[in-house]
Amino acid sequence: MREADPGLFGPESVTWQMHGDPMMWVAGVRALYLQALHPRAVRGVMQNSDFRKDAWGRLLRTANFVGTISYGTTEAAEKAGARVRRIHRMLKATDPGTGEVYGVDEPELLLWVHCAEIDSYVHVARRSGFPLDDALVDRYIDEHRVDARLLGLDPEQVPSNQAELTAYFERVRPELAAGPEARDVDDFLRRPPTHPLLVPLRALIWRRVANLAYAALPPYAQELYGRRGPSVKTADRRLRIAGVLLRRIPARVRWQLPPKHILRAMERLGPGSRPAPYKLRRRAAILDGPGRA
Repeated sequence: MREADPGLFGPESVTWQMHGDPMMWVAGVRALYLQALHPRAVRGVMQNSDFRKDAWGRLLRTANFVGTISYGTTEAAEKAGARVRRIHRMLKATDPGTGEVYGVDEPELLLWVHCAEIDSYVHVARRSGFPLDDALVDRYIDEHRVDARLLGLDPEQVPSNQAELTAYFERVRPELAAGPEARDVDDFLRRPPTHPLLVPLRALIWRRVANLAYAALPPYAQELYGRRGPSVKTADRRLRIAGVLLRRIPARVRWQLPPKHILRAMERLGPGSRPAPYKLRRRAAILDGPGRA
């Protein structure tokens, strides 16, 4: 009998355990805030998509891509990556100041999008109480050189640990700015268009998610946007509280959200593949060895 395909990461990975955490939704919004600060990268998005009219669709498609590469079969992940690369190859953007036309699949732009996403996932998960020590963070960053390849990057040119990721952000920071496209993203994330009947729900739930994601940004990003967030200590406290509350929602309920990647992965691989934070603690103890856990 043929064994079930665990996909690109599999149940033994940090990614498998971590991406099932509800705080990943907050991390995804933080990533959007951070990604929008690279003028060339955000310009490529805004000039090639009707972001405001189909923003929810775009967010769900992004979530579907992340879910597919995290929990789908190897074939499904490779097909998703090929589809993204094919679309990116066709898209161009124009610098309004210089008239330069460039491809949105330039390696430096893809690398920024990748690093901003991985940094956001790590920061929000860790600061909200998800059990990640330095070794697990390094493993997670290294794991995601796999999906960097799916986007069209050379994995050898992608940060593989915290030190390399930190060095990357130090190098790219002078290029960042809150231009008009970033302001549009900020405006959308604070007040996304919705049906009039859903406006109260937007104020009750979405605004809190967006505010929490913004609070989790590094201080230099908030300075660029021109809106001071709470102190790091206050932001950490709010992230921990949100993590506690959201993790009280039964996982089976949370994982019902479409397209149910985690539930389908568990059906494929069996109940032992269920993502759970305690598995990371157990694995860390095994790796530490006797008396060192």
